[in-house]
Parts: sequence; C-alpha cells; structure tokens
Amino acid sequence: QVQLVESGGGLVQPGGSLRLSCAASGFTFWMYGMSWYRQAPGKERELVARIFGGNGGTTYADSVKGRFTISRDNAKNTVYLQMNRLQSEDTAVYYCNVDRNNNKYWGQGTQVTVSS
Repeated sequence: QVQLVESGGGLVQPGGSLRLSCAASGFTFWMYGMSWYRQAPGKERELVARIFGGNGGTTYADSVKGRFTISRDNAKNTVYLQMNRLQSEDTAVYYCNVDRNNNKYWGQGTQVTVSS
C-alpha cells in the first residue's frame, strides 16, 4: 500500500530555512509526480510545489517561487522541499502527495511554524 511519511518540520525564525523530507513506499516512485501541499489554520489546502516523474520538471506556487526548491532522490524514494527565507505566511501543516490510479494519497503532515 502507498505510504508517505513526512519529516523535518519545526519552529524557525523569519528569514530562516528548513528542509522537509517525504519518504515514499508502496509504488514505483520514479514514475510518479510528487507534490507538496500546505494548509494553514482556517484556510484550504494549497499546492506549494510539484516535481514530475521521468524528467523531473518542477512547478511552484507564485508565493514560494525563488524561495522554495522541490527535489527528489529516486534511489531513496524520497522527495524534499528546501524552504529558504521563510515568512510568517508560510506557517502551515505541510503534506506530501502522490496521485496514483485516480486516487490521492497523503502523508500525515508536518508542522512548520515561522515565528520570532
């Protein structure tokens, strides 16, 4: 079965950095696009970044372009989100996602809090 396990969240000051990791299992990882979403209190879940399978192309939400970088290590079945120049608006629970066979799979989420 598909499993996604996020790690790397925490409390960071504005301007700081964090790297999130998502370890995936239960499917042929390299073939699938992987995404990071986030959900802030009282807001809908939103797409932050996506990395495609195969050529590894990437897309980003406008709010994080130039600050966040998504990457993947197919040998480790892991996708990363490097977050730099963090702002208070980035505070949210961050979720790893894969769409497979018309189903959306989610990890348990990892909390990122940006505060002084």
